[in-house]
Amino acid sequence: LDELGEEMQQAARDLAFERAAELRDQLASLQRVLANQYVQGERGELDVVVVHVADGQVCVELLYFRGGLSLGNRSYFPRAPGTLDPAAILRAFLLQHYLSLPPPAELLLSHPIEDQQLLTELLIETHGRRTRLVASPRGERARWVEMALRTAENALAARAADAASAAARIDDLAQLLELDQLERIECFDISHTQGSETVASCVVFGREGAIKADYRRYNISGITPGDDYAAMHQALSRRFKRLAGGDGKCPDLLLIDGGRGQLAQAQQVIEELQVTGVTLVGVAKGEERRAGEELRRAPAHAPLR
Repeated sequence: LDELGEEMQQAARDLAFERAAELRDQLASLQRVLANQYVQGERGELDVVVVHVADGQVCVELLYFRGGLSLGNRSYFPRAPGTLDPAAILRAFLLQHYLSLPPPAELLLSHPIEDQQLLTELLIETHGRRTRLVASPRGERARWVEMALRTAENALAARAADAASAAARIDDLAQLLELDQLERIECFDISHTQGSETVASCVVFGREGAIKADYRRYNISGITPGDDYAAMHQALSRRFKRLAGGDGKCPDLLLIDGGRGQLAQAQQVIEELQVTGVTLVGVAKGEERRAGEELRRAPAHAPLR
């Protein structure tokens, strides 16, 4: 695990992101195998909850064991305003996670937490069952905590590699489009459900990858069914009217799924609302487009602007 983790981080530093992703997947597979090995002999149900902090980033790692079997793991990357103390982060996570979800009979923790007995009583009162909290366990269970901590460390390293890959792609795109600054990209697409319902979707990307909290969906109404131009105009008008009112951040690049017609609608909205500093790009399938071909040759012409 240590060797693969170090090799993955070195690959990320060398900008060999495909190799870093392969090593990340190998690490995940190996950790699943180890989890199944470590749990042999355990018949109860328990979760292992650990916190790892590195370079100002936080990972909370959960390992799930039920009936002597490993049910896998999950990595969380919470924001920790005001503190990077692992014990404080762990306590806050336990309160948020297990007050909404029923906990197992036992929780193994990486750090002793404040008011542990009070939290135990709160869980009993909330869910009507006893849950034992064990900080810094010994013996075989200490190995599970150690494995979870190592998994969290590698998860943070993989996340950093993904962020570096996203930033490198953003820089390449900025160079291709000759942009001095590219921090935020918004992409708009029109789709139809059940043949009539029209929905516009907006996905957002930044230098660290997808910004899912800013994703939006717009139900389109009052237009002729199938009129994608009107749908695009309505969705963009709603989006940028909110921006004009001081709500949200302005993108540096606006990607429109469609050709000149959809792009013209975007340009009209931008001009009507007097939005500045946004580059418009239409993304349309060319007549000779073949799936996968774009990976092997450069485009025949520059993107629409």
